[in-house]
Amino acid sequence: MTSTEIINNCNSKMKKAFQIFSQDLASLRTGRANVSMLDIVKVDVYGQKMSINQLATITTPEPRLLNVQVWDQNNVSLIDSAIKKSNLGINPQIDGQIMRIPIPSLNEERRNELKKIMGGLAEKAKVSIRNIRREANDKLKDDFREKKIGEDESKNSEKKIQTLTDAQILELEKKLKDKEKEIMTI
Repeated sequence: MTSTEIINNCNSKMKKAFQIFSQDLASLRTGRANVSMLDIVKVDVYGQKMSINQLATITTPEPRLLNVQVWDQNNVSLIDSAIKKSNLGINPQIDGQIMRIPIPSLNEERRNELKKIMGGLAEKAKVSIRNIRREANDKLKDDFREKKIGEDESKNSEKKIQTLTDAQILELEKKLKDKEKEIMTI
């Protein structure tokens, strides 16, 4: 593997780690209805765990309301119990195959709790990005020891990888600050 391939592979893995972090943040409840809030809820149906968006259509007709149009009437109670068991603090109201989920406003205690959860998610993503950097640097060192690349190419590639790492972590922290600001806004 050439140093360019190692850097490109490292970059794509870091971007994937950032995407996962972004998805985790989007699933947190912020006081406004968001269809991705229910992504973390898994329903035990048809002998397997499935996301709600695989069993129903989720819409946000109002800023503080989610509508879940369940496709199969038999799954309504299963989805209802899965939502209630999740730690989202929401309570669906069932009307046939339609579930209306009002999103209550956040209190100060819950806002601070969400900030801590987000901090943990950010730290997990940073560790993942740093591990990707370490793996790429190890590959470069192995290639240097095996004389596949020269010392200059090795050092330059390590600098590029460090630049990628710094940029991803900076972007991650910016996303975290934006989400914290959104949560703390009343």
